[in-house]
Amino acid sequence: MACMVSPVSLSSSAVPAPARQLLLVVAPEWDSCSGQLQRFERRHADGEWQAIGPAIAVTLGKFGLAWGRGLHPQIAGPENAWPGKHEGDGRAPAGIFAITGLFGSPAPDSPFARAAKLPYLAATPDLKAIDDPASAYYNRIVDQSAVTPDWTSCEDMLRSDERYAVGAVVAHNAEPPVPGAGSCIFMHVWAGEGVPTAGCTAMALADMSEIAGWLDASAAPLLIQLPQAEYEARRAAWGLPACSTPMR
Repeated sequence: MACMVSPVSLSSSAVPAPARQLLLVVAPEWDSCSGQLQRFERRHADGEWQAIGPAIAVTLGKFGLAWGRGLHPQIAGPENAWPGKHEGDGRAPAGIFAITGLFGSPAPDSPFARAAKLPYLAATPDLKAIDDPASAYYNRIVDQSAVTPDWTSCEDMLRSDERYAVGAVVAHNAEPPVPGAGSCIFMHVWAGEGVPTAGCTAMALADMSEIAGWLDASAAPLLIQLPQAEYEARRAAWGLPACSTPMR
């Protein structure tokens, strides 16, 4: 079901003022492994959000969502019935997060790379996403040929399937990263409709490609990702647009 927009000014909300692009993901429950994504944009910092295109289906972590480390206020105390995200929990991060870069299989001189409006990393055999909490490069994407590897585990950014054909970097547990709080959170291509991820947000290749082309560093794009109940409870305080019940 599509998000229904109720224009809202965010001048005093939890959303950083420079943000003019927003990807809103709402899931039915904390344990849901799918939901819907709606794009929004606004012309200036105190403007009203307007929906861009239809809502699309996305898949989430195989065990749902958990509070992440991002730009939202720290969630603590008795109201926080769900624990924070941690490495290997199979949950996608809930909260507000900057989107800081793009990656994919197109070459650095490809039309896709030249048109990108966010920093772009072209996948190579040496490009690795480090998920070892003991590494000095934890929660970073690095070219292993340019550093001294100190990790025991990592993820290949050049894959034989299409999942990383194009994707975006979600700044969860960003600078400085807390070891073990979760790493390598991306938006990327799903393995198939309804197939959950290890903790990322995934979608059809056509949808991911369209979003990647739309994202613009000058608009300080954000991912806001929440279960339905948390979204409704925090929508007014965080200054977010109204959205109908997510798909199940």
